[in-house]
Amino acid sequence: MYLPSGAFSPFPLSADTLPLPWIKVAPGAPYFVDEHGEAWTPIGQNDAISWPELEGLFRRRDLAGVERHLRWLKAHGVNCLRLMLEYAQVRHRYFERPAGRFVPAMVQLWDDLFAMCERLDMRILLTPVDTFWMWRHWKHLPWNQANGGPLRHMSEVLTCPATRQAIKDRFEFVIRRWGGSGVLFAWDLWNEIHPAQGGEQVDCWEEFVHDISTHVRGLETQLYGRSHPQTISIFGPELLLQPHHAPAMKETLFRHPDLDFASIHIYATGPIDNPKDTVLPALKMGEIVAESLAEIRDRRPFLDSEHGPIYNFINKKKTLPEPFDDEYFRHMSWAHLASGGAGGGMRWPNRHPHTLTSGMRRAQRAMADFLHAIDWTSFGRRNLSGQVKARHVHALACGDERQALVWLVRRDSIGSDGRLRRDAVPVETSFTVPGLAEGRYRVRGWDTERGEAVEDFTATTDGSGNLFVATAAFVTDRAFAITPA
Repeated sequence: MYLPSGAFSPFPLSADTLPLPWIKVAPGAPYFVDEHGEAWTPIGQNDAISWPELEGLFRRRDLAGVERHLRWLKAHGVNCLRLMLEYAQVRHRYFERPAGRFVPAMVQLWDDLFAMCERLDMRILLTPVDTFWMWRHWKHLPWNQANGGPLRHMSEVLTCPATRQAIKDRFEFVIRRWGGSGVLFAWDLWNEIHPAQGGEQVDCWEEFVHDISTHVRGLETQLYGRSHPQTISIFGPELLLQPHHAPAMKETLFRHPDLDFASIHIYATGPIDNPKDTVLPALKMGEIVAESLAEIRDRRPFLDSEHGPIYNFINKKKTLPEPFDDEYFRHMSWAHLASGGAGGGMRWPNRHPHTLTSGMRRAQRAMADFLHAIDWTSFGRRNLSGQVKARHVHALACGDERQALVWLVRRDSIGSDGRLRRDAVPVETSFTVPGLAEGRYRVRGWDTERGEAVEDFTATTDGSGNLFVATAAFVTDRAFAITPA
């Protein structure tokens, strides 16, 4: 049994469930708010409907288990999952089979997941296809012409008119059935767009994004009077691997007028993909976030929607030791936030099994609790990492004329296991934040591991917009929220 493309209906919502408010870009800051104007910052990671924690959704095998898991995530500060509508690594999670016929078991899966997320105040960053496994498992793909689909080869997926219509039809089904829900945080209109998907060309990207974006936004506006935020993603290293295409790729990724926020997948050969310590990857994360912000010409938010030790896991077939990976994850998350990204970024687990650890969940809880220290609705941040100087430690930072966020991390005490030593002599340091309006500021120091404030004092600018901060001693790292006193 299949649902034809015309069989549209909204998913059923329990009468005792209050609809979640929709998320939108903050009108005065490069972050997000809900429709009531309350700050909302994505804390989460990538998951998949066939991975261990969500596999109970398929054919309703263990709905109670999935809901318990989501409640556990919520208790750890998680409010968002990045998911692909189908996950083509396995053959029984195609959303259409054959092309244009929507699989009832998959529709039921998403009905159940949206209903759970409505109850639990959890949101989804949704992308319609999984381009990685589509390419790898091309011979099985329902969109393959050999299987009755519209597409001759994946190298034409961005340019084939019949496939374009299939993409729009898929979006239309999803929008009509689930698009009215605030569970849908945003659309990643296309996962990891690539020159190879357009015949090794990128001149089709602008048109592709415009066509899909306007189709999605137009239908949402027609049905619901508003639309969800939109972005598009890329495997970040392609910006370096294909320098001849980089200017055009960046124009689409960071500045396309139809997109609401920018997103890339932050992988980097060596420090991030195959880490040897837990500090250098974070510094690289900060560098890439700063470079990405420099490409944005308006006030749209930026967030990493995939990162992690991908080479170590896929190519070397290794799972990082859990204590190391916990610290790597925490450092990467704070580097992303402090450099000006929205939230801590979206880790791709790259572990066996494909789940995050309990230590990573504690790190998410610690960050979620810290978020209340900053007024994100008015934080017009710019990256300050190259301007904030600190003694004995590395500093990643962002700020505007009223607020600043600074993350300090040591690199002089890395142990033989690549982690920062807990038995190192505590270090006292100081740093100066430029560009603040004259006045007194509250400085709150945050223990990123324990998830609690450990310093709280006031400081005054020096007459030139510089705020000098002397910290108490710490052993590994510390975050600081600086706000008007």
